[in-house]
Amino acid sequence: MTTTASQIRVPATYMRGGTSKGTFFRLQDLPASCQQAGEARDRFMLRVVGSPDPYGKQIDGMGGATSSTSKCVILAKSARADHDVDYLFGQVSIDAAFVDWSGNCGNLSAAVGAFALHAGFVDSARIPQDGTCIVRIWQANIGKTIIAHVPVSGGLVQETGGFELDGVTFPAAEIVLEFMDPADEGEDGGAMFPTGNIVDDLDVPGLGTLKATMINSGIPAIFVNAAGIGLKGTELQDDINGDAERLAQFEAIRVAGALRMGLIKTPGEAARRQHTPKIAFVAPAADYSASSGKPIHASDFDLLVRALSMGKLHHAMMGTASVAIATAAAIPGTLVNLAAGGGVHEAVRFGHPSGTLRVGAQTERVNGQWSVTKALMSRSARILMEGFVRVPGDSF
Repeated sequence: MTTTASQIRVPATYMRGGTSKGTFFRLQDLPASCQQAGEARDRFMLRVVGSPDPYGKQIDGMGGATSSTSKCVILAKSARADHDVDYLFGQVSIDAAFVDWSGNCGNLSAAVGAFALHAGFVDSARIPQDGTCIVRIWQANIGKTIIAHVPVSGGLVQETGGFELDGVTFPAAEIVLEFMDPADEGEDGGAMFPTGNIVDDLDVPGLGTLKATMINSGIPAIFVNAAGIGLKGTELQDDINGDAERLAQFEAIRVAGALRMGLIKTPGEAARRQHTPKIAFVAPAADYSASSGKPIHASDFDLLVRALSMGKLHHAMMGTASVAIATAAAIPGTLVNLAAGGGVHEAVRFGHPSGTLRVGAQTERVNGQWSVTKALMSRSARILMEGFVRVPGDSF
């Protein structure tokens, strides 16, 4: 008789943050072998979300078969005196056996502040009975601070409200996020633009030379002009994600940009770094219909942006990519800034497949180098389910 391992159960919370969903864990609740980085942790997270799945559906796990829903989060009371919570994010591959820990999820950052309050990571003396609680988050993947302004009612997180976020069906309470010093500027102050240029000629095998803005703010990102690759900037998911040749072209751009940005040393390394850099294309504002069918009018926003995550066009916009958009829009001469009409933009509203989003950034130029002090955006978050996840005991 064949014996099999029993399932174990692990405390977990399933949350929506912005236009993403993920399974949240307190570090202390994870199995002992998973409380530190390594193979056991990765295998555990893969089994939780249901990966790798050659069918691409993640039926046997918590994942939702999209980059927006194949995510995990590990949180702990911060070891830093000036922070409340340490936040580690994992982007879980759907069809391959790996977890990418190289970047942040800006959308789920909104849920981190709320979770920190639910979990008791914030000193109760700092939580108002009614009002807004400031939660200082240490983003461990990239070593940056995020400040979440979480609404509180009756001493508890207020999750319901009238704030509407395109890409999310139902309104909720608004959470304002401040991404502090989001650029990885390095010792010479120039790594916000790793090549030293705000626009580069990027040689892409099979496509030729493209104009590109490569920036590291919020997350490493590569922006190209939609017209330069034969697109309009009004495309929706079905226009891109069913076109294998087009997706291969985007991956070629991403690999070429990652090499120029110094994120990888050989093209083969890109397959193990799917979460970063992001690739996006921009265009001047134009009328289009959102994925919901809602008409979006060019007069209501500044530019069009479409971005890919984990090899597919995103249904809305990644939060970290929104930080990159805000920063690039604020710096005259970048492709993002030019698509928005040029000039100075402390804030822009951009059109994405699900609607529009307003983002802002505070930038300055010191000794010939651009720097960004913070980027701002609004999101919402809500607990969808809490309790336990179960995984086979021999799966990690």
